[in-house]
Amino acid sequence: MNVNGATNQSYLSSYLDSLAGQRQLSAHTISNYARDLQELTSLTQALGETWEFAAISHFHIRKFAAQLHSRGLSPSSIARKLSAWRGFFEWLAEQIPLSSNPVEGVKAPKRAKPLPKAMAADDAIHLVASVNPLADAGSSMALCNQAMFELLYSSGLRVSELAGLDLRYTRQDGYESAGWIDLDAAEVTVTGKGGKKRSVPVGDPAIKAIAAWLPLRQTLCKSDQADHAAALFLSERGSRVSPRVIQLRLKHHAQALGIGSNVHPHMLRHSFASHMLQGSGDLRAVQELLGHASIAATQVYTSLDFQRLAQVYDAAHPRAKKISDK
Repeated sequence: MNVNGATNQSYLSSYLDSLAGQRQLSAHTISNYARDLQELTSLTQALGETWEFAAISHFHIRKFAAQLHSRGLSPSSIARKLSAWRGFFEWLAEQIPLSSNPVEGVKAPKRAKPLPKAMAADDAIHLVASVNPLADAGSSMALCNQAMFELLYSSGLRVSELAGLDLRYTRQDGYESAGWIDLDAAEVTVTGKGGKKRSVPVGDPAIKAIAAWLPLRQTLCKSDQADHAAALFLSERGSRVSPRVIQLRLKHHAQALGIGSNVHPHMLRHSFASHMLQGSGDLRAVQELLGHASIAATQVYTSLDFQRLAQVYDAAHPRAKKISDK
């Protein structure tokens, strides 16, 4: 090893000793630091024969981070390594003159946002059309639930928008509807993010489910408060149903059907968007239906659709099989 290499290694050893002696870090933590700093050493050695830590620049660190990213390291792993390197250079600046900490300001790549989970069309239909086997099929709550679940999937509403729906547009006693349904026109009008109103069509199964719920709604509605008296969907106590109650009801409904424990209202919104896009290919129309201010928010569903197509391709195309699969 050349002189600079030996010096660099001694700096690393001294730093790790300081972590153990001064900061009293555990052996496991120090081992992690040593591994991350060894990664820095390997990347630095590739710069040439006479490499040294003092010559490492901000540009080099950015290059190293990019190399780690290209190897497939996760953003969280790269962030951890950058943190370890940053601490080392802070310590090194106390030992030798450094113009600056080369790691300062270098950030790991952003974590990729997980794609929203969408149900298969058959599963979504089974979820919203089936009666809970553990509930009385003709009870008020069973009919209320089916109407809510059908409408969630039919129109792609946010759970807050669903909870805020009124039987009709109402304006009285200082109260004004944020959303309402028009059964004759087969559409709902809702107020989305940013106070933006939009109207969304309602499918026939949802219309029928709501029509079946309305007679029982009348028997539950006993509140004189305009907010609760106008509400389309009610709790057992006759008050407007809350988003949290909708979430819990849908979760329990899915569990009773054996679909799973992680079904939530937003999954039906994602399913609505994905299935609409698969059927129409019209991204702008789906954007309007969802109430997205930016087309970028809607484009995530093109990724979902591509994933589905990619799975079909991998399963069906004779040249799609990987060598390891043969």
